[in-house]
Amino acid sequence: MYQDIYRRKLLTPHQAAGLIQEKMTLAHGLTMAEPPALLAAVADRLRAGDLRKLKVFSLLPLKHALETVLAPELSDCVEAISGFVSGGERGLVSVGLNYYMPNHFHQVPRLLTEFLGVDALVTTVSPMDKAGYFSFGTANDYTSTVARSAKLCIVEVNPNMPRVFGDSLLHVSEVTAVVENDEPLLEMPAVDPSPEDEAIGRAVAELVPDGACLQLGFGGLPNAVAGFLEGHRDLGVHTEVFGPGMAQLIKKGIVTGRRKNLHPRKHVFTVAQGDKDMLDFMDDNPAMVSYPVSYTNQPSIIARNEKLISINSIIQVDLLGQCNAEFLAGHQFSGTGGQLDFVRGAFDSPGGKSILAFHSTAKQGTVSRVVPCLDYGAMVTTPRMDAHYLVTEHGAANLKGRSSRERALAIIGLAAPQFRDDLMRQAEDMYLL
Repeated sequence: MYQDIYRRKLLTPHQAAGLIQEKMTLAHGLTMAEPPALLAAVADRLRAGDLRKLKVFSLLPLKHALETVLAPELSDCVEAISGFVSGGERGLVSVGLNYYMPNHFHQVPRLLTEFLGVDALVTTVSPMDKAGYFSFGTANDYTSTVARSAKLCIVEVNPNMPRVFGDSLLHVSEVTAVVENDEPLLEMPAVDPSPEDEAIGRAVAELVPDGACLQLGFGGLPNAVAGFLEGHRDLGVHTEVFGPGMAQLIKKGIVTGRRKNLHPRKHVFTVAQGDKDMLDFMDDNPAMVSYPVSYTNQPSIIARNEKLISINSIIQVDLLGQCNAEFLAGHQFSGTGGQLDFVRGAFDSPGGKSILAFHSTAKQGTVSRVVPCLDYGAMVTTPRMDAHYLVTEHGAANLKGRSSRERALAIIGLAAPQFRDDLMRQAEDMYLL
């Protein structure tokens, strides 16, 4: 029966793209779940003038989106909105061809369904099982919610997308159209840690107790942290992003989830980013479970995990403890993402810790990332009242329960040595010392 429904809904990419109408708002799957055939077909319609106006919501777009619906030559007919400014979009944002929508990641499903009003969702899913279910695979996030609220839900079935459990299933009866495409998913391989990352990773690992539940980001720093956790026991995972470092810790028996009080023995995530080895590990693995970001990143849900250790990165911190993770050189450089979700959830977790890590300098050591006050116009991603642990290659500092004087001294101790005397003088000018 389900195969009959599937066949009736099976279209070519251009037939499926033809369902999208003028002035609709389109959202697409995140990172590795971008549907290349569908996005190319939509772009073809835009270039041909069949669609003269389209609003497109993206979050962390990669090659398939950047070279199709977000291509600069289509900016006259595409209003591009970003949920998180990443490397591929920064040039577009800086010249006004893409607009950032401020958000906390856990709120994005609601923002898209109640406020932005997405009309059409296109995303990559795993092949249908015998019960008629696809899996959202690497990208649950806002996708699973929007799939059920949008007027059109068009899926691109790819056998390379892993089948994932949890709240990650979509029934064939819930989709408008099906497209098939067998091509490798865009991989996001692990980034090699820098020497600073290694020093930070070692310091962060010392703050992680056995039996802790981890939230790690993606990149060189999280991979460095993972490398220094190999002496730990019975760690768990409740994270926004699942990456290769975590997969390796599971394979080595370091992450087991046995001590988790929420979803024991399950590795909880909402987005996965990594390489083929990680995808193969995830596929049809009953321990891997994904949920909408409105669940994984909801601070009250995060706080239900005992000993939740949240590890994220920032761009700069000032002597008051205000942390900026998204603004650089006068414009939006990144986004809030799920940082404050986990900062607050981790602190409210019994035995939990929120850790914000960063290199102490930029531009080959010529610029301090510890500053007296955040730059004029810079955004506060994590307010000073929420900042808990800060870590650089020079050590770690706990800001909670400390006076403004104690906090300033602790933060200065995290700066590169060549900047500390000047920071001390500026702290005195600010009446912090």
